[in-house]
Amino acid sequence: MQPRMNEVRRMEERPLGELFSDLVNETSNLVRNEVALVKVELTQKATKVGRNIGSLVVGGAIAYAALLALGAAAIMLLSVAMPGWVAALIVGLIVAGVAWLLISKAITELKRTELTPQESVESLKEDAQWIKDQIG
Repeated sequence: MQPRMNEVRRMEERPLGELFSDLVNETSNLVRNEVALVKVELTQKATKVGRNIGSLVVGGAIAYAALLALGAAAIMLLSVAMPGWVAALIVGLIVAGVAWLLISKAITELKRTELTPQESVESLKEDAQWIKDQIG
């Protein structure tokens, strides 16, 4: 936003100390606002990560209970056609494979979550450039 001619004249008429004081005050306000933005952005990202971890834990606990029941049933069913230890081994290997797939997917999703407050970083860069422009 370009200053209007009246504003430029008023700035030229003001003492340098006053202009510098205004610049310091505006910069201070800008930094406070940027810190507030960073806090909000980090809180949002932390909430998202926390929600995903919570879902992972609850889902894992429920799946574990179901898996125990289904595993016992599968072992009992297979033990009719083969020795019990072979039936347990087969079911155990299948369960381990499914668990590995689920855990690796969750870890991949968590790694993809960007924790850097990108909007705040960009805004800080713009602010730094604005301050340079004001000083220069």
